[in-house]
Amino acid sequence: MAGVSQATVSLVLNGNPSGVSLSAQTQQRVLDAARELSYVPDPAARRLVARHNRLLGLHTFMPTFPVDFRNSYYPFLVGVEEEAAEQGYDLLLFTGTGTDRPRTGGELNRLRLADGCVLIGRHAPTDELVRLLDDGFPLVYIGRNDTAGSRLAYVGADYVRASADVVAHLVGLGHRRLRYVREHDDAVASVDREIGFRLGLEETGAAGDVVRSDGSDLTTQRLRSWLHDGVTAVITEATDTQAATRAVHACVEAMELSCPLDLSLAMLGDDVHPEPGTSRKVVTGFAIPRREMGRRAARMLVHLLADQPVQVRQELLPCPFVTGETTGPPR
Repeated sequence: MAGVSQATVSLVLNGNPSGVSLSAQTQQRVLDAARELSYVPDPAARRLVARHNRLLGLHTFMPTFPVDFRNSYYPFLVGVEEEAAEQGYDLLLFTGTGTDRPRTGGELNRLRLADGCVLIGRHAPTDELVRLLDDGFPLVYIGRNDTAGSRLAYVGADYVRASADVVAHLVGLGHRRLRYVREHDDAVASVDREIGFRLGLEETGAAGDVVRSDGSDLTTQRLRSWLHDGVTAVITEATDTQAATRAVHACVEAMELSCPLDLSLAMLGDDVHPEPGTSRKVVTGFAIPRREMGRRAARMLVHLLADQPVQVRQELLPCPFVTGETTGPPR
């Protein structure tokens, strides 16, 4: 239709990157023909040539993808989406490979549909991550993940320091015996929080114990025995389910304890969206910079795709302390 060769059409539509001499009339004929034919480039074909399709993957190791805004993982998703759009990338969400499904191996091969992928979740198959890294596939993890050593880039939160600061706050109020309630999961985030709790005890000289519970064995009788033993502050771990936290708060309400007059409560983390009908008091703890972690992870992935230098491939962001309404001096 334009009366020129296929090579000329290719040059014009690709902006003539080689600088071949083409008359303005020839270029216009090609553009007019393309417009009349409603021609648009085939993204799959362009990917074969350019070896990328400007798609960032986002995969979560959860049974369901965190699209509900009340899910604690949702702010991570928002941050990734915002940064991807700002960098001119589309976002491809990978679903259906949650940890409740039997694994046969190779599930993560689907991530290759994207140029690179941001990963999120408390547990990830190390063997498959290593295989992707061996093949040169760019990955960035949201959360500290040292299973592949320095090869796996990540953006995490400094739970150790933030947890120690919560302990220091309570000791500064006068508490000398603390109890930390964490759930049974041994994910990195949970381990880091306990390390931070013990670090806080070491730095302040306070006494404290760690209790593991899924919430089902936390009764008013058990809480009463803690108070009898001299515990004046209880700290809980922030998790996806908040099972242990809600159980402790339920016991406090059932015993009609005044918080923080009778007992101080703190959390290693924050409750992004408390359930309706729960106490409106702001719980003392720390804010996890979820949205910023998502943005930085996506930005780091874009830099890796562009072979741009990344000064820090593994970084931990500080978690601002939250002075809530649930802590005060002990009786």
